[in-house]
Amino acid sequence: MITTDAGEFAAALAPSRPLVGLDLGTRTIGVALSDRRRGIATPGRTLKRTKFTPDAQALLAQAAQAEACGLVLGLPLNMDGSEGPRAQSTRAFALGLSRLTGLPILLWDERLSTVAAERALIEADLSRRRRAEVVDSVAAGLILQGALDRLARLTGQ
Repeated sequence: MITTDAGEFAAALAPSRPLVGLDLGTRTIGVALSDRRRGIATPGRTLKRTKFTPDAQALLAQAAQAEACGLVLGLPLNMDGSEGPRAQSTRAFALGLSRLTGLPILLWDERLSTVAAERALIEADLSRRRRAEVVDSVAAGLILQGALDRLARLTGQ
């Protein structure tokens, strides 16, 4: 199941299991993981992109190891809400993932998440090199946290 509806996604989730958040870049994939109560997103590692199959296998292996019950993919919409080539690429990636797993997938509006992650890392006084290494996983954390906050409002937690 692939959806942009947080309510539909919430209904498909198993209780007390974490979610994995993904920020799909052209060269890397940022990964974040929630706690089991789905209250806090923690940036994880950044994967270098290769081809779809090995990338998907690595991501699904991480999700399985974490016992995750769903995936949240950042959907890079344009500022006016329309979808461009990057959003179409993300949808294609989500479709490919859905063919390999039964985990529900939420496409989450990620406008400005990388900008916010970059600002936070600058404020934390990280070097330019270190920022480049972690910005995608921090962006994945911001994407996942936004989805977690929305899910909490929907479920009243």
